[in-house]
Amino acid sequence: MQSPSRLSADSRPLDYEHHHDNLLFSPSRSPPHATNMYSILPPPSPESPWTLSPHQTPSPSLLYHCIATLHRQEGAIFSIAAAGGLVFTGSESRRVRAWRQPDCTERGYLEASYGEVRAILAHGNTLFTSHKDDRVRVWNVLSVSETFQAKKIATLPKSWGLRLFFMNRSSNYNHKHKDRISCMAYNHAEGVLYTGSLDRTIKAWRVSDNLCVDSFTAHEDCVNSVVVKQDDGCVFSCSSDGSVKIWRRVYGQSSHTLTMTLKFQPSPINALALSISPSSCFLYSGSSDGFINFWEKEKTSGRFNHGGFLQGHRFSVLCLVAKEKLVFSGSEDTTIRVWRREEGSCFHECLAVLDAHRGPVKCLAVSLEIEKVMVMGFLLYSSGLDQAFKVWRIKILPEEKDREDLMVDAKNVSAESFELRNPVLSPSWVMEKKLQTGNHHPFR
Repeated sequence: MQSPSRLSADSRPLDYEHHHDNLLFSPSRSPPHATNMYSILPPPSPESPWTLSPHQTPSPSLLYHCIATLHRQEGAIFSIAAAGGLVFTGSESRRVRAWRQPDCTERGYLEASYGEVRAILAHGNTLFTSHKDDRVRVWNVLSVSETFQAKKIATLPKSWGLRLFFMNRSSNYNHKHKDRISCMAYNHAEGVLYTGSLDRTIKAWRVSDNLCVDSFTAHEDCVNSVVVKQDDGCVFSCSSDGSVKIWRRVYGQSSHTLTMTLKFQPSPINALALSISPSSCFLYSGSSDGFINFWEKEKTSGRFNHGGFLQGHRFSVLCLVAKEKLVFSGSEDTTIRVWRREEGSCFHECLAVLDAHRGPVKCLAVSLEIEKVMVMGFLLYSSGLDQAFKVWRIKILPEEKDREDLMVDAKNVSAESFELRNPVLSPSWVMEKKLQTGNHHPFR
């Protein structure tokens, strides 16, 4: 692990660019007497760097700005995680790079024996990374002032020498995945790490002693995403088999049982996100037909009922992330969409479309931008198969009651519309990628 104190613009190994002119603004529909922190902003004009958002909707104003773009020389970025003032990126190389928020000054990198870091998860000072050898490395990360320190504290599963000690007790559990680890989720209270794999299984690892406490076949096809509901420990998984499943730990045991299967359409599901507030819980799934389906949890029964879907992306939805009442979606069509849910209802609107990359948007991460204990907005990090890593500063004006709902209810959609949208035809560069990889999953 190396840790440069600070890299100057001419010493960075990557092509680092700042774009301060890519500033987009959707005009506000607030009444003339309304006042807010953005009222001092000048209106768009030919002389101003402010331009109209390419997505014109009757929505409240949304301000977004691409503040930095980094062009990688180590291949496509597969994973992003943000925690503790740092952003971590994993790529085709063996290095996991750390960047300072929000300006993305490089702080250093971690290096493991195996490359292709397909999944990254950060919580506090702990960083989990999955690698080409189908194992997970656990790191302790410390960032103080301009210094960056990281130490590998475990490998899951343990090395063969240590694992032989546990073979008699749990020969099944402590074997590694048989294929690439595609996703991870962490139960903070229980200290349990969940790993989903292309081998169709999910494993649960107890981080305190680095043991696998459960392993089960979750789907009929690749597991693409896993998320955990922190308040009750429910585990949600999605797969290329077109299903979303909800799992619970058996009371007093380490094993998990299936409690519900959500299957609304046959398209492969690539991403999941949970949006939780004191009064509601929504589950979102992004699929290869370009739709984002969502389910709302009933307060009485705890069941998840299908509420509809969000339509806008032209090709597969590859990644989702939810923060507060916002949902960010990245797609094979090279765009990022910002959605907002109306408080107390299932109504959604698309606030903006970010024409972000020149290739599929593979992963997203978001964090709150806080200055002097005041929330200033959101920092959105995106990466695509164009080998670009971008940072966006996003600010949203207060909601208005008068707006048009852009959510399409599944009950009002005819079967013909499904036939037109499913399956989605991919652009030519997707077909080229499939031919290069020799399989039908070019983005895994």
